[in-house]
Amino acid sequence: MTADRRPLLRLNPKKLLLSKWTAVVPRGKELHFLVSKVIEPEVPDTMIESVELEAVYSRRVLTLPWRELQDSRQWRQGWQSLEAVKSSQPRGPHG
Repeated sequence: MTADRRPLLRLNPKKLLLSKWTAVVPRGKELHFLVSKVIEPEVPDTMIESVELEAVYSRRVLTLPWRELQDSRQWRQGWQSLEAVKSSQPRGPHG
């Protein structure tokens, strides 16, 4: 479970290609991303560690460890509106 008591999203790194993601906090004013590449490890038969995400609007590419996509404080699977992302974020201890 994460610090906010949500379980981590279970993902299979081999099935991430072309999956859609929404950044919880926009990255450079960009909200929607697509996994454009699953980066294969240099050593055969080892685990996949990274993916390339392409911003839908600008086509800017960023590389990150695929496990970061499991963190619901940073990413949501699918393309969601900013309002939907904000309304689903956990509230502080005082509401």
